[in-house]
Amino acid sequence: MKDNVQRDSPAPGLPVRWRPAAAARPRMSPRWWRWVASTDSLTVRLKAAGGARRFSVRLLRQGTGYPFADEARALGIAPGRLAWRREVALCLDGVPWVVARSVAPLFALRGHRLYALGETSLGSWLFAQPGLVRGPLEVTRAPPRFVTAPSLWGRRSVFCHGRLALLVQEYFLPAMAEALALPAA
Repeated sequence: MKDNVQRDSPAPGLPVRWRPAAAARPRMSPRWWRWVASTDSLTVRLKAAGGARRFSVRLLRQGTGYPFADEARALGIAPGRLAWRREVALCLDGVPWVVARSVAPLFALRGHRLYALGETSLGSWLFAQPGLVRGPLEVTRAPPRFVTAPSLWGRRSVFCHGRLALLVQEYFLPAMAEALALPAA
């Protein structure tokens, strides 16, 4: 899918309650905690957990548009400012296990060529950057707003690399829980 400019109006989106990861821990099983609270590469973890299954990235949408209000707040930008948005499904043997949405202010993208990732994992680029700083993890039980899919847990954090601030949101899907025999919570 090519990088398309989507000039829709600023979307308030459905309100999502994001909480610090530590606040959700009492309501989360230890097995889910290891997934949701991990700060290493989700791509690497999915590949390891998938065993012989083939990992792939399915690009759902990528382009310029307006962030949701809570995304703009997390990035410190005005809600009416255009941003780069990328939405993908992380799949094992073609089955989505995780859906993810990344958002970055346009002014911060200069020189980073993230639009050229295509069906390459953003995580493989992110974790190869020296000096990468990951902000605190937040979690939600709300489903993703950018695709119609149920999720068990969602998490997000802001990655900073130089002047680039990139919000990454990842939602763990029931297919992953079923394949890995993870509990419902």
